[in-house]
Amino acid sequence: MEERKARIAITHGDFNGIGYEVILKAMEEPHLQSICTPILYGSMKIASYYKKLLEIEGVTFNLINNPAEALPRRLNIIDCVPEDLKVEFSKSTPEAGKAAFKALERVMEDIRNRQIDALVTAPINKNNIQSKDFDFPGHTEYLQQSAAAKGQKALMILCSEGLRVALVTGHVPVSQISSSLTVEKILEKIQLFNQSLRYDYAIIRPRIAVLALNPHASDGGLIGDEERLMIIPALQAAKEKGLLVFGPYPADGFFGSGNYKKFDGVLAMYHDQGLAPFKALSMESGVNFTAGLPFVRTSPAHGTAYDIAGQGIASEDSFRQALYMAVDVVANREQYYQNHKNPLRKQYYDRGGGSDDLNLTGEDDRDRI
Repeated sequence: MEERKARIAITHGDFNGIGYEVILKAMEEPHLQSICTPILYGSMKIASYYKKLLEIEGVTFNLINNPAEALPRRLNIIDCVPEDLKVEFSKSTPEAGKAAFKALERVMEDIRNRQIDALVTAPINKNNIQSKDFDFPGHTEYLQQSAAAKGQKALMILCSEGLRVALVTGHVPVSQISSSLTVEKILEKIQLFNQSLRYDYAIIRPRIAVLALNPHASDGGLIGDEERLMIIPALQAAKEKGLLVFGPYPADGFFGSGNYKKFDGVLAMYHDQGLAPFKALSMESGVNFTAGLPFVRTSPAHGTAYDIAGQGIASEDSFRQALYMAVDVVANREQYYQNHKNPLRKQYYDRGGGSDDLNLTGEDDRDRI
């Protein structure tokens, strides 16, 4: 009997964008179909429409009612949105927003029932998805509230080959960044980042660079005092816990000089400080990974790309990498659990955050992260 491959859920996102196009193009790769069992939460009707439009030949659909019915080497589809939807390329419509939320709502139900191993989300439109049920800046905040029943916090990490960038603050106005920072919050994000690098990426002793908030890292207090009051104390507290953290580094030349290559991860203070250079370096292959959740979640680093929707020219590279990363992280988490489930190991942890990261008492701690 063939070993069960990881069940990777895929939510269709905004169907008027490039979501279905990149999903179908990525699934044409035979190797990808052989290492996981993909399950698309969306619309069979819309998937069939895009398959015909794009002349996709290498993908076979399998309509199912629940993940247990999923078959290997197929794009399994759970039809969970209204039948009367109409695709309108490049348009933001209320119907597309409602359908995007319906897919998220259904997949979260299956995740809570432990029927799914990982989630890959296609891009949503953050405006048309808003409702009384979805009142969040984006996927990350919604997933954190929906799934982190044990008080776990989520951390956005943008990843590519040789570069991982995490954020202290996410989708907040620039005017509120400074007031959103505290020593405790920065330390918390450092610990989450360190934990994810060890647990999700199998890096035993991660080296983390922390960026300054102000130009020139404040020039010794001449340009702001957030470094002195918050960032440096957080770094010192992290070092006292045995973490390998360095900085704060001035952000302006950090990426252009290639300094990021010396580290396993880079922690930025705010969204554009980290994501602008990341996307300049890795837009095509970048992956958005959400650390800290009790399940694996990835997504492509791009958005709905309305400007090219329906033209058949969207690159599937980022989405493909998101699928591969989801499979890899599932395997890394399982390996980490197997390596640490022996209660005797609690006596012999290193000072890399090991004893603080997970419950190493022999209980099943896979749901803690």
